Amino acid sequence: MDELDYRFLCELASQLRVDSVRAAAAAGSGHPTSSMSAAELMAVLLARQLRVNVENPADPANDHLVFSKGHASPLLYAMLKAMGVVSDEELLTFRRRGSRLEGHPTPDVPFVDVATGSLGFGLPVGVGLALTARRLDRLPNHVWVLCGDSELAEGSMWEAFEHAGHEGLNNLTVIVDVNRLGQRGPTRHGWDLGAYAARLGAFGWHTIEIDGHDPGQIDYALADARATRRRPTAIIARTCKGRGVSAVEDREGKHGKPLADAEQALGELGGPRSPLTVPMTPPASQGAPYRYAGGPLVLPKYELGDEVATRTAFGDALAALGTARGDVVALDGEVADSTKLETFAKAHPERFFEFYIAEQQMVAAATGMQARGWTPYVATFAAFLTRAYDFVRMAAVSRAGLCLVGSHGGVSIGEDGPSQMGLEDLAAFRAVHGSTVLYPCDANQTARLVADMAGLEGIRYLRTTRGETPVIYGPDEEFPVGGCKVLRTGGQATIVAAGVTVHEALAAADLLAGDGVSVTVIDAYSVKPLDSPELVAMATATGRVVTVEDHWPEGGLGDAVLSALAENPVPVRKLAVARMPGSAGSADQLRDAGIDRTAIREAVLALLP
Repeated sequence: MDELDYRFLCELASQLRVDSVRAAAAAGSGHPTSSMSAAELMAVLLARQLRVNVENPADPANDHLVFSKGHASPLLYAMLKAMGVVSDEELLTFRRRGSRLEGHPTPDVPFVDVATGSLGFGLPVGVGLALTARRLDRLPNHVWVLCGDSELAEGSMWEAFEHAGHEGLNNLTVIVDVNRLGQRGPTRHGWDLGAYAARLGAFGWHTIEIDGHDPGQIDYALADARATRRRPTAIIARTCKGRGVSAVEDREGKHGKPLADAEQALGELGGPRSPLTVPMTPPASQGAPYRYAGGPLVLPKYELGDEVATRTAFGDALAALGTARGDVVALDGEVADSTKLETFAKAHPERFFEFYIAEQQMVAAATGMQARGWTPYVATFAAFLTRAYDFVRMAAVSRAGLCLVGSHGGVSIGEDGPSQMGLEDLAAFRAVHGSTVLYPCDANQTARLVADMAGLEGIRYLRTTRGETPVIYGPDEEFPVGGCKVLRTGGQATIVAAGVTVHEALAAADLLAGDGVSVTVIDAYSVKPLDSPELVAMATATGRVVTVEDHWPEGGLGDAVLSALAENPVPVRKLAVARMPGSAGSADQLRDAGIDRTAIREAVLALLP
């Protein structure tokens, strides 16, 4: 690097600091000190190694830059200004109502693949982007991730470090901004770069320790990272939080707030100057991402009366969907034999990804894959998806499209006991913004809904059952999302069920018929959106409702029905799993939980005059 280049990089870093301070000052909030520590790191990356087509942020050959420390958004927006993507006027709209420059980045901003800000999310997404580039898109783009040192206390980061090392993702570089200070005080390891290097090296990473304010060292490290083969690189950079302004540099208590005297700080940084615009280097390669061939969709068909587990139908249907759609990929958390995702793995091994027992990394990788146009199906036990719930939430903030499938829902799984039972999942996924929640009761219904999920938007969740259940629908039946099926019609009560309890509701209807009581039975397979008009009509006609679900009473099907009937109230009795289950057979579990056919019959009779 010659003297002219060195001076340019120093001046660019100063501009990034100045603009970070200005943006936070204009907003009256933000994280300028976290931005200032990484200014040289990002200046050198921007000018020397980042390969993007500024005119086309969607160019598939572009490098990816993920701000895992998303609170340093002023720095990101200052970089976009230096690229000519954001004007100075827009920069100063930071955090204002209606501005796309939000407090933490979202994909509304060019070159931002996913929303970040929940620490520990960005690097796992970066792993997903790097896997996509290598195994799916088959393009040579590089993924750069800026992390904070506080963030390395998050377990999800180490899921990501281990998986990237295991996969040998040499197209992934993590830049760790070791500025020593977290939100409330010093970080666990302070400026001990060796402590981080030892840990990362143990996970198979190439590590480089540098002074994060020396453009020469940074330039060498970034070039070395791009040239490294067979393993990912971590650049561990010692920096000072608030660098360049004496009032905040390396001082505690300055996190997450604008500088008290912005004018003084700007003067110390050299003041606003004629803005530098960085001539970005375009990607070295051109070409479209690889795509697998598709074909006609031929879903599996099951005979009426057969006993088939819905998890089995899920595996069969996803394999068929993979044959029809080359964009479908599958992600597993080391339970593919139980979820039946193994059927897809055998049919399409090149599009199957094993993440072992690392559910956060699995969901984050899927979020990265969908950002590149793939359609990921993520499957594990419903109970274990709760481990990744924050990442599902962040996927929704990212406007991501994910198909999540939770098997082993409810007490009906039997003897394994409550640690394996998904009893919160319907409530959890109903609460996600813009989500769809589906709960099929038989194999043909499952197959159809698995295929239809691919065409929906946002977070889609489908719950499957471990045990075998009777096939009650023909293979050509349609199940529109937002609909329901009326299986029996009667005038004295309405029973609303979903999944395994549909079969108990039908059996209860037969028992009630023997009592001289006629009931309507509704299969509410679409828990969200719920078919509110149909439910209101049936509830009003019969004057009383019993809901029954293999789920805790809070937030599931019963509460969805109550919300639908809020403006047309009728007496409603909710049957759900009300006490902590133990180990028992499936039929005994349903009986002990009070959600079997006998309990349904008694609930209906109790509502009758």
